[in-house]
Amino acid sequence: MKTHLRNIFGLLLLSNFSFSQQVPAVEENIPFLVTFGKEGDKSWGDDDFSQTYFFVVPKFQVTPIYIRVFDAEISADFDEKKGEYNTKTKFSVYGGKETFTNKDVRLKDPAGKYKSGNLLATKTFVNSDVYDGEWYTFAPFNPSEGELVSEYGGYIFKIISEGLSGDDGNLYKYFLSSSPIENKAIEGGNAFTFEFTFRLSDNQKDIAHLYPYVEQNVYSVRISNFDFDFDGQVNIVSMAKKGELGKASGDNVWENTTHIIVEKEKKTTLDVQFIKNKKVHIKNNNVTLYVTNQDGNLLPIYTVPIGGVPQNNSKIQFKQKKKTTPY
Repeated sequence: MKTHLRNIFGLLLLSNFSFSQQVPAVEENIPFLVTFGKEGDKSWGDDDFSQTYFFVVPKFQVTPIYIRVFDAEISADFDEKKGEYNTKTKFSVYGGKETFTNKDVRLKDPAGKYKSGNLLATKTFVNSDVYDGEWYTFAPFNPSEGELVSEYGGYIFKIISEGLSGDDGNLYKYFLSSSPIENKAIEGGNAFTFEFTFRLSDNQKDIAHLYPYVEQNVYSVRISNFDFDFDGQVNIVSMAKKGELGKASGDNVWENTTHIIVEKEKKTTLDVQFIKNKKVHIKNNNVTLYVTNQDGNLLPIYTVPIGGVPQNNSKIQFKQKKKTTPY
């Protein structure tokens, strides 16, 4: 597999947050991932009712690893109810050949052989309070059960969440752990996705941060966001630029921003920020985002920003436009 990420593992070890393996990470200011049931309304923020994440386990890891899911069921405390709870969500873990290297895993939508690799574990969760606010653990897995991708510095595991039925939103978190009963980060580990569906914080002071990695051969990126509900602004920060405003999407629509990459931004992480509106308080806002390069290829969006958070990240002053777009 051709790639320009040959130094990615070394950069990861230099990251300030190389031990922060909760997904989403605390530093991202994103409370939950979101997957709706397949009968869900896309205007609630999930464009395809499926989400794929990849975990990188370093080659030097020899003890078992565990993939943990917080609040995997569908019930009262954290999930988004539409009518009565009727949703089933399946979580499946894959490893082995083509888990990551099959080209279909790098598509925006779940299609083709995106479930490539060996199915290592799976469980379907329904409306129940058994795991409400609790962690469910998949494992143990031997690190070598993942697919060895040396360009990424180790073995890659894949976890797919699918909304099998229903129309409610399942809000959950992941953790790559060295323990089956608690969250203990794995040194040098990381997680990434190619399309990110997430819940924004209700706190208007919080800024959500998403970290796409820019490879050496990239000279422009297209940042696409879905169903932001005009809930503020999208800002792009990098090692070279303090901020560049992107286009914010409305209700049930996509919006795209092209960002020209300069030399200093190559082999670094961008910081795509969602800055909430300070005047209009929108709650329970779910958003989907993906980033492509000039050839239309998806960029990985990391939990741990490769090489660290862009240092030009300064305080952003949000200014409300005079003409307000309706919710």
